[in-house]
Amino acid sequence: MLVVLAPGQGAQTPGFLQPWLADPTFASRFAYLSAVADLDLAHYGTEADAETIRDTRIAQPLLVAAGLVAALELFPHPADAFDRIGAVAGHSVGELAAAAGARAITAEQAMVLVRERGRAMADAAAATPTGMTAVLGGDREEVLAAIEKHGLVPANDNGPGQIVAAGTLEQLAAFADEPPARARLRPLSVAGAFHTHHMAPAVDRLAGLAQAVSTHDARIPVISNRDGRVVHDGRDVLGRMVTQISNPVRWDLCMETMLDLGVTGVLEMPPAGTLAGIAKRALKGVETFALNTPDQLDDARAFVRKHGERSLLSTTPTWRVVVSPAKGTFERDAAAGDAEVLGPAARIGAVASLRDRTEVLAQHGGHVVEWLVEDGDLVSPGQPLVRLHPAGAA
Repeated sequence: MLVVLAPGQGAQTPGFLQPWLADPTFASRFAYLSAVADLDLAHYGTEADAETIRDTRIAQPLLVAAGLVAALELFPHPADAFDRIGAVAGHSVGELAAAAGARAITAEQAMVLVRERGRAMADAAAATPTGMTAVLGGDREEVLAAIEKHGLVPANDNGPGQIVAAGTLEQLAAFADEPPARARLRPLSVAGAFHTHHMAPAVDRLAGLAQAVSTHDARIPVISNRDGRVVHDGRDVLGRMVTQISNPVRWDLCMETMLDLGVTGVLEMPPAGTLAGIAKRALKGVETFALNTPDQLDDARAFVRKHGERSLLSTTPTWRVVVSPAKGTFERDAAAGDAEVLGPAARIGAVASLRDRTEVLAQHGGHVVEWLVEDGDLVSPGQPLVRLHPAGAA
């Protein structure tokens, strides 16, 4: 089972797009997305220095455009991707690339949103000097206690041995003077305390824009940064990406879900390395592939053939399906089980596991065509639960 990942801000390096732009097809597609973003992204991906592409307004559109166009190089016919990819996930801004790849939103919508996201987050960061520092190693509880002691936020929980602290530069300096035992600190090349309350103004800006965005149910399950849940409904995918701007990235829970799905291979889109490296350490026995240059494409396609299998969504006959957000036991709501029609946001049940219990809603509602699981069945993340015919459809 294959999971494709899209990296977040900080993964960019000077000149990383140089070999890709030598291909005329890549260059023309990249120029199109650059026009949507209203930025000369080819320049920033080939000639600009590290300090320039550290700017949030530039880094975020650059990363999303790179991931989207490289995905078309890997899968020239997008339908091939739907038959091969079990799930997608993006770290922070990478969620926009993942959502577009899963067809929850279009590439153009992703570029408009990331353009405005980058601007809004840069403006929010300018209000107060803030930053982020990776904490490598140390005892998890001691690290979290030290972060809290200094008034910082664990903005990224990237799994065993890596938590990112975020806050004001003054707080980070005090943290550096008194680091957790047996931990190394590494300041990150980002321009603000992302995924903290400092980004609240950016959430308001994006939330307003998101109201005008038309979405579709994802063709590939999307693993959400918020809580590692599998998300299928397009509005839910979009809403989670908006609120995630000021909330911690729980990449540790995303990786737990990958294991629940039965992942055997993880492929990271360019500029790759960070997420593949985390997966290599945290997902024992799972193969990884970091796609960075076009001369790796043949090997990447072989990797996809080895690990790819059709997702549960692509094999389900559908008008619309509601899927399980997590692994556990499905508890069907008695009223929903007897209903012929479900209203918008109707509760259909819950998925219970040893860790927690998650309510499941039919966000759009509709006529019940077929229950695909029974009360008490064990379900996996992304597994279809009920098939609905949209209300009012012929």
